[in-house]
Amino acid sequence: MTSSTGTAARDALYDQGITACPGAFSPAWADAMREDIEKAFAEALARPDGAVGRGPHRYYVEIHPEQLRGFVDLVTHPWVTAVCEAVLGPRYEIVELGFDVPLAGAVNQPWHRDFPMPEVTRTQRRLNSLAFNLTGVDTTEEMGPFEIAPGTQFDDEPEFGHGMFPPKSFYPRYEQRAVRKYPKRGDISARSALTIHRGTRNYSQLSRPVLVLGVDAPGAGNGERHDTAVTGPFWESLPDQVKAHLHCPVVDTLTPITQKHTIEGLVMGEA
Repeated sequence: MTSSTGTAARDALYDQGITACPGAFSPAWADAMREDIEKAFAEALARPDGAVGRGPHRYYVEIHPEQLRGFVDLVTHPWVTAVCEAVLGPRYEIVELGFDVPLAGAVNQPWHRDFPMPEVTRTQRRLNSLAFNLTGVDTTEEMGPFEIAPGTQFDDEPEFGHGMFPPKSFYPRYEQRAVRKYPKRGDISARSALTIHRGTRNYSQLSRPVLVLGVDAPGAGNGERHDTAVTGPFWESLPDQVKAHLHCPVVDTLTPITQKHTIEGLVMGEA
C-alpha cells in the first residue's frame, strides 16, 4: 500500500468517521476467523462474566491474540498498518481484540459512541484511537446490520449521557445521516468509535459475529480497559513488526479475560 492509501483513509475518517477496504481477505480466511470466534464465544458463555451484554441477545467478548489464528495476518495487513500510521502515528499500539455477537432477537441499540470523547479530540479535533471491524458473515438486512451516522465523530454536547449517549431529541440528526453497512466476509472497516452508531434489530435466526481490533495512539489510554496478554512461545513467534506495536504482558498461562469496559446504557437496548 502506498502512503496515499493511508492519507485517503485518514481523510475519510476525519470527514466521515469511517472508511473501509473491501476484499482485504478471502472468504475462507473470514470463515476461519468465525470458527475461532465461535469457539471463544462458547467458552466465554460457559464462565461467569465471560461475555458482557450489549443489549438483549447481544454480547461482547474480549480474547487474547493467540486465540485468533489470523491475528498476524490482520495486524500486518498493508491497509491496516497504513491506516494506523496515517491516523495514529508510527508508534501506534494494539490494545484490544474481541468480537460482538448479535444473536437472533437482538434489538435496536440506542444511538451511542463507545466511550466519552477524549480531551485531545475535544480541544484539538485529533483522533487518537481506531476500531477495525471484520464480519464473520455476509451481512443482510434481516441480520440487523451496523448503522452509523457519518460525520458525527466530533459531536460534543453536555447533554450526552455519560458522554456517550445523545438524548432522544438529537436522534433526528442521526436518523437523517444514518447509513447501514452490509460488509461481506473478508472486508475490513476502520472507524472512530466516537462516530455515533448502533446495532439494529436482528430479524433473522442467524448470529452476526464481528471481530473488533482496537488500536491507540501513544498515550490514548484505552489499553487500561483491556487485559491483552500473550504466552512466551507465541511472543517469540511474532514478527518484529508486530512486537513493536503489541505492548502487553508475556505470561506462562493465559487467563480468560473478564471485560472491564461495560456500557450500562446498552444493556436494555433502545429505551
